Order: sequence, then C-alpha cells, then structure tokens
Amino acid sequence: MDISIIIINYKTPEILNLCIRSLKATVANIDYEIIAVDIESDYKTEYLIRESFPGAVFIPTRENAGYSKAVNLAIRNSDPRSKYLFVLNADIIAKEQAVNKLFGFMERNQDVGISGPQLLNFDNSVQDSCFKFYTPKIILYRRTFFRNFSFSKKLLDDFLMKNRDHNLTQPVEWLMGSALFVRRSALEKAGMMDERFFMYFEDVDWCRRFWKSGRRVIYFPEAKMAHYHGKQSTESKKYALIHIISAIKYFIKYFGKPLPKIH
Repeated sequence: MDISIIIINYKTPEILNLCIRSLKATVANIDYEIIAVDIESDYKTEYLIRESFPGAVFIPTRENAGYSKAVNLAIRNSDPRSKYLFVLNADIIAKEQAVNKLFGFMERNQDVGISGPQLLNFDNSVQDSCFKFYTPKIILYRRTFFRNFSFSKKLLDDFLMKNRDHNLTQPVEWLMGSALFVRRSALEKAGMMDERFFMYFEDVDWCRRFWKSGRRVIYFPEAKMAHYHGKQSTESKKYALIHIISAIKYFIKYFGKPLPKIH
C-alpha cells in the first residue's frame, strides 16, 4: 500500500463527494485507500459513501471530539502497510496529478516528514498555507486593532511568509493542516496529533514536532489543490475563542523550549 488518504468531514456530504471524486479522477498508478471520518455523522454521508464509494473505509462518529482525534482515529484504522498518510479536509479538490506529484517528491526526499501542496482559491489565486511559527505577539496583532499599524503589518507579513516566492519548493516552519502528506515511518518518533488541541494549532504543533524529530517540513507548490477555506476563526466569535484557547495551550506546551532548526 502506497498511501492512506484520510478525509475529515463535518456535515458537508456534497463537498465530500466532490473531494473523493477529484481524488479518484486524478490519482494514477498508485496503490491507495480512502478513509473518510464523518464527524457527528448522519445518514446522508453514510449513504453517499456506501453507494458511491463502496471501496472506501467509512468511520462515523456521533460527537465532535475535535479534529486531531478524528485524524488519529483514521490513522489507527488505516492500513499499517501504507508508506504515507495524506490528511485532508473534505473541502479540498485535487488538481491534475497533485497526489502523484507529492508521492514522487516524498519518494525522492527521504528526509522529509511532511509535505504540503500549494492551496488555491477557486479563482486560482494562491492561499496562505505555509507560515512561520506563532508568537504571542502575532496572536495579539491578528486579533486586535494593532493589526492596522505599520509595525504589526511587517511582523504579520513575515508570519505569512509574504517575502517568499510561493511558487518555489522550500522548507517552512509549518503547513496548514487542510492538506498534509505525511511519512508514516516518521510518526514513530514525532508521534500522532496532540489531542489536547480540539481545533487549530494541531497542525502547528505537529509540524514543530516533525522538525524536532529531525524530519523536514516542505511546501511543494508543484502539487496544486483547490481549497474552499471558510476562515471561521476570523468570522465567528465561537471559532475565534477556540483559536485563542488552542493558542494558550500551545504556548504553555512550548514555554521556555527552543524552536527547532529549520533547514
């Protein structure tokens, strides 16, 4: 088995349908399985999977225990022989040969633990999907009126890696968790997702632990995927609060610990 493709879905069966169809249409000459975790599952999603994708592994959950728990549940139910885990949100549409390109890149670069594609909006503009590590000051600037000052904009642009060419393959501090191509063998040292993060920062934490374990995290824009990114944390007080709580957990976890070397 080459790849276990893990898709996390939350009440969007129509979008999940598009995601799986795009994968099936674009993946070629690779042995893979599809595992769909449906959070707060209902009959619509189960019917879709059973009828349209009978070969897929369907894992329903009755409650929303968090994104990291859903990913870990899928990993534990994946084929242990698969070399890679491709963790996706359901709102991802694979472009031509994207999965094959990521697979080939990882095969050629054995020191890479996680790689991620270039994520595109549906107008083909490039989304922010690779970042510097968070600091408390970045959270403050992003969440308050300070974001409007020139000194904060400079720091936020650096956090978003605005000074980098996003069409070049390069090491990055962390990648957005919407699409992470993970080397299974590297999990033995880096570990699974930290389930203390209900949502947000689980991807930051995971990438940081991969770097610490000696595996690189690489942004690979030759592989492209469309992403319907709702930006809930900036549009909803509920999600903003969840984001801040996760940030506090993250800073407590890493308080006083040095950042890993990026190379």
